[in-house]
Amino acid sequence: MNKDKKKLFFILGVVLAVLMGLSVWYSVAYNESRLVAPTNLAEYTFCLKDLPMILSGVLLVLYLLSLFACLLLHRVKAKGGQASSTHTRTISPKLGLLGLLGFLGLSGFVIYPITGDIFPFLFFVFFGFFSFYYEGKMSGTLIDERYRENRLRAQLKANRIFTSIIFLSLLILGQGRFHGNLEYTLIAFVIVVSLAVALELFLSMYLLYRYDQGGSLEEEGE
Repeated sequence: MNKDKKKLFFILGVVLAVLMGLSVWYSVAYNESRLVAPTNLAEYTFCLKDLPMILSGVLLVLYLLSLFACLLLHRVKAKGGQASSTHTRTISPKLGLLGLLGFLGLSGFVIYPITGDIFPFLFFVFFGFFSFYYEGKMSGTLIDERYRENRLRAQLKANRIFTSIIFLSLLILGQGRFHGNLEYTLIAFVIVVSLAVALELFLSMYLLYRYDQGGSLEEEGE
């Protein structure tokens, strides 16, 4: 993914989030909350005022699918290239700004009381994209034995923290008694898992950067 594409995706994400918020406001204020409140599709009849919600919803879904597809393709290509490369891939630390999309997860606290949808809480996963900042700072790093050891060490520690969070959340929320409501329990679990995944993505790269920098400082000291 080149620099122009990164900027384009970031700008589009912000624009679509604003459009979705405006569409929800318009529907609630001027369209009797159609397509915002729970809707029986079997009895639904199209109304011209529904267009803002329909268009913004379709555009948001297409954007998310495109973003995940591009990131997945980019990651697969990068891993394939690193297998025969002696240095890490080169990316801009500014790509870490994609982590700001994680704040879209807060929209779930606004949308859920209106529509009953919990999907927006999944946006918290995007906080993991802050890891691109540290990966960018390590662009072109020599992949030697020390680097591989640090990468494995960082991944293991991040995985242990992730596993511990998931285990504790299962113990606590698995009883289904969060505020005495099963729906709130599910929401809490979705939020915890999304944040845990984001934390693992961030920590695996952040710790690798710290270990690598620590090793470099030790070598300079010698």
